[in-house]
Amino acid sequence: MKQDENTDAIAQLQQRIAYTFREPALLERALTHPSYLHDHADVAESNQRLEFLGDAVLQLALTEVLFDMFPGDREGSLSKYRSMLSKGKFLSDLAREIGLSEAMLVSASEDAAGGRNRDSALEDAFEALVGAIYIDSDLAVTRRVVLGLLGSLPERLASMKPAENPKGRLQELVQPAHGNNAVRYVVEHAAGSDHAKEYEAVVFINDKPMGRGRGTSKKAAEEGAALEALESFNVETDGA
Repeated sequence: MKQDENTDAIAQLQQRIAYTFREPALLERALTHPSYLHDHADVAESNQRLEFLGDAVLQLALTEVLFDMFPGDREGSLSKYRSMLSKGKFLSDLAREIGLSEAMLVSASEDAAGGRNRDSALEDAFEALVGAIYIDSDLAVTRRVVLGLLGSLPERLASMKPAENPKGRLQELVQPAHGNNAVRYVVEHAAGSDHAKEYEAVVFINDKPMGRGRGTSKKAAEEGAALEALESFNVETDGA
């Protein structure tokens, strides 16, 4: 990548994250892949130390917000949510969303081998970016920037959870804004003989019907209603 192209990519990155560095050298270091040092003897440090710091800052920021957002959840659930939002492909995809790969400084050989777009490199660079913002500002500002990039945490979590527990997904999506008792299921109809019954259930969110499902058990009917509610919720959210 040419120098002027990289400069443009770095400027665009700062616009996307809604944060402009007071010390641009910190941002440049956060974007410096270890391979870049092989081609540039004058560059003394890659983003590895900032990655170490950024991982800890990201964990703390997420811990605080998840603790406040899910007051009824136990430690195990909160730890699972934090892990989902701070590790692996989620972070690399988030890095792609903000154009981090275009701004990274990598060696020519690493670039030719596709290293700029490797999940591991992007995850490391995102954590380094968080660390750089923290040094350049403070924890409160870093938290604001990170949460701005993440958007709605319940929606992010719901999109990553498997479909095996739609009732749990719906509860986690609705609870932060509306409380523990906002979701209610009503089995409205049951038909058929005892060995071949079919149930129909409706899920209400704040007394508004949001989904309807059928199944050979009450549980299956309620899960179908929850799935329909999740779909309608996503449509409404996307259109908002």
